[in-house]
Amino acid sequence: MIKRIYKKKIINFLEKFPIVAILGARQVGKTTLAKFIKDKYFKDAIYLDLEYPPDTSKLENPEIFLSQFEDRLVIIDEIQRKPELFELLRALVDKKRNPARFLILGSASPDILKRTSETLAGRIAYIELKPFSLVEIGKENWKNLWIKGGFPESYIGSLNDSFVWREFFIKTFLERDIPQIGFRIEAENIRKFWLMIAHLQNQLWNSSQIANNLGVTAPTVKHYLDILHYTYMVRILQPFFINIKKRLIKTPKIILKDSGILHCLLNIRSFDELIVNPNVGASWEGFVIEEILKIKPDYLQPYFYRTRAGAEIDLILTEANRVKIAIEIKFSLTPKVEKGFYNAINDLKPKFKWIVYPGDESYPIKNNIWIVSIKDIPKFLENQ
Repeated sequence: MIKRIYKKKIINFLEKFPIVAILGARQVGKTTLAKFIKDKYFKDAIYLDLEYPPDTSKLENPEIFLSQFEDRLVIIDEIQRKPELFELLRALVDKKRNPARFLILGSASPDILKRTSETLAGRIAYIELKPFSLVEIGKENWKNLWIKGGFPESYIGSLNDSFVWREFFIKTFLERDIPQIGFRIEAENIRKFWLMIAHLQNQLWNSSQIANNLGVTAPTVKHYLDILHYTYMVRILQPFFINIKKRLIKTPKIILKDSGILHCLLNIRSFDELIVNPNVGASWEGFVIEEILKIKPDYLQPYFYRTRAGAEIDLILTEANRVKIAIEIKFSLTPKVEKGFYNAINDLKPKFKWIVYPGDESYPIKNNIWIVSIKDIPKFLENQ
């Protein structure tokens, strides 16, 4: 079993909060991690899977059943299938507010976030479980992670098995998971949308253009985007423009979060196919951004920066609305710093300036800019 970096944080939250929620995409490893924590730290915990009929039947009268376990952790998996439980959980923890009363797992439903924020405020801590990261699988395995993505079943399989798994994941996600979460939409429609934004990886969002290409309205494609965003398939990366008086781009960029899912949609089956594909640069940029965001400190907020005059940075990390780290991403073994990056640096004055590339060595160049190997991202983030 690959050790997840989230275990310590989850245990820490369980020691302080009556309810802890692990949210994330389907098949990202929430159940495996919760069962590991149960077996190692809470051996007498009660585990309920709301997709398993015998467990669901236990909650026909949930108050009677759950009230038996005031002094034991109760793990409720796929809680979005019974959103009415949130009101009861609030009542139970208010009656006896011990830490580690409930560990709830959810597959990225906006209904979960809405209901928990309204009914469990002050009683709950959230953790988003992300796919495998470089820290978890080892920096020397970055090519494997890039081509396969970080979903556990995809990463651990052979190239062929991984691709087949991702094909079935996409099919099941569209045909079963989205309807179960509560969205009523034709699977083929959102598949076409998903494929289109895969070809537009890391580009600015243009709802009118996409709507015209799909033959639907702009509000419809915005609804499709919201579905993929709420299910952790897509990142909406916002532009940074606070306290800057220049004419800035204020449209977000759209990034498919898992590189393996991106490659499956684009029918890229191997690393050799990837590096000659026209989308390799966009794939690399999205992969690096997501790897950084998986392991960055929580207090750093991500944006991109672009002005109409041509100043541009692929990713910036801010602290208290001030730019701390500016990151340009290049798929080249001889990365060059372009004028737009220097202009953006002059605008933002970040403390750290990195160019991330697929080479093996990290080294400084002029103006205190560092060329950073993909392998060294965890070390550089630790030392920022």
